[in-house]
Amino acid sequence: MSGKEDLERRLSEMLNEGELEQSSREARELRQISPKYEIRIQTTLDPIVEETQRYRSIARELDDRYDKYLERTRKRQDSVTRESAGDQEGSP
Repeated sequence: MSGKEDLERRLSEMLNEGELEQSSREARELRQISPKYEIRIQTTLDPIVEETQRYRSIARELDDRYDKYLERTRKRQDSVTRESAGDQEGSP
């Protein structure tokens, strides 16, 4: 019976230790919460597009998983280029 009592005592100690660590658990959860503000940087070049073009210059892809993304970014780049060209033409 002493083995059973020893196991119960150890289990009780483990459970009590877990309750005492509640405050550290809450502190850890607070650290994991995402910040209220995000910093975003707008770039002129898309790193995904640049990397995909480099890979395609080296080797052929087995699947064309980035084709749709490249088409969308090309359309965006074309519209931005047209807008900036229109702004430059209108300036004295």
